Amino acid sequence: MSSGPGAASAPAPDPNDSPPALKSLKATEPRKSSMFSSLKVRNYRLFFLGQVVSNTGTWMQRIAQDWLVLSLTGSATAVGITTALQFLPMLLFGLYGGVLVDRLPKRRTLLVTQTSMAATGIALAVLTLSGHVQVWHVYLAAFAVGLATVVDNPARQSFVSEMVGPDQLQNAVSLNSANFQSARLVGPAVAGLMITGVGTGWAFLANGLSFIAPIAGLLMMRARELYPVERAPRGKGQMREGLRYVAGRPELIWTIVLAGFVSTFGFNFPVYLSAFADDVFRAGAGSYSLFNTLMAVGSLAGALLAARRGTARMRVLIAGALAFGAMEIVAAFAPSLWMFALLMAPIGIFGMTVNVTANSSIQMATDPAMRGRVMALYMMVFMGGAPLGAPIAGWITDAYGVRVALAVGGAITATAAVTIALLLARVGDLRLSVGWNRGHPRVGFVPRQRQEELARVARAA
Repeated sequence: MSSGPGAASAPAPDPNDSPPALKSLKATEPRKSSMFSSLKVRNYRLFFLGQVVSNTGTWMQRIAQDWLVLSLTGSATAVGITTALQFLPMLLFGLYGGVLVDRLPKRRTLLVTQTSMAATGIALAVLTLSGHVQVWHVYLAAFAVGLATVVDNPARQSFVSEMVGPDQLQNAVSLNSANFQSARLVGPAVAGLMITGVGTGWAFLANGLSFIAPIAGLLMMRARELYPVERAPRGKGQMREGLRYVAGRPELIWTIVLAGFVSTFGFNFPVYLSAFADDVFRAGAGSYSLFNTLMAVGSLAGALLAARRGTARMRVLIAGALAFGAMEIVAAFAPSLWMFALLMAPIGIFGMTVNVTANSSIQMATDPAMRGRVMALYMMVFMGGAPLGAPIAGWITDAYGVRVALAVGGAITATAAVTIALLLARVGDLRLSVGWNRGHPRVGFVPRQRQEELARVARAA
């Protein structure tokens, strides 16, 4: 892949082939590899292990933060506001963060952002353990973490390619998601124990100290073993250049749009799960932790399946989003706590399928010199959807109940998946094809010309 943005223009599409939005994703499919092949790279292995520890602390703080706000205010809307403040900076400044990432050395940038997030966690721990914490302190801490994330997130996402190179990129992106979700298995469980046993302040302190691991991993990396990527020089119009780059590539636009709908209306779990635990089932912090843990089990399975699958197809993304929305609607009307809890696993699988497929397909389809800006735009939409969706979800929860809120979020997500699938089919002149392959049903979209040829062959036979 060339290093200059001007060299990354897409070739003219073959009129007899798949439409560009689908063809580009197929063209970025990596070669088959083992599930953990990228861990053979020393630098990535250090990064991976450090992130396991740090991500565990991050999940502990998320659970403790949401529960503390709910305890201080008794309002699901306040929980939604906290989530919104944490992701609002990405919505406001995400594109500029991507410009900075393309200009700066990513390893040194990560050292700064990880240190700043550690300081925020420790400050919140001191306030909570001393008994002086107020809800505005939590709001301020959430916003501060969000500001660091504006640079940290695109830097971490794009730094992966510098550690493993293009051949292992798909596998490493999938393992990053598995990493995050495996920490999600441990973090909520430990946070639930700490909240009920010693209080939320210790969870905040654990998160602050957990950043020692990734900082140490970054310092121990061998710079000579990194894959060099040409940094963008300081100049005017780089943000607009990134937007034009995405605008000219349908495979990026449709992926980002669908990810935005899923994030804004489907991923408001801090609001949904805390309300189900507290208001619907009246089971306390333990059940809230259980819901998060079971969803993490499904998410981890979804990420590992993506690492093994090694493909980034638009149809997988659309099918995952449709199934994710449908499962949320089913969960909204679950009659019992255990039924609701068991549904968290498939919701996690399909949600992670959307997350990994969107993330990896965008990285594989983007020129390295533009990756920081493109990933910043993607993360701005994916993470920035929370400031818009979380307060809406909280308001619907307070006004009509959390069951209605979750059902509405799932319905919007499923509708977006179907709509984008139909739009892609229309733009690409595709038609639905239903048939059998080795005794198994096969459903998909094929070009109209190919379908007509198949029909003629069938009539002749």
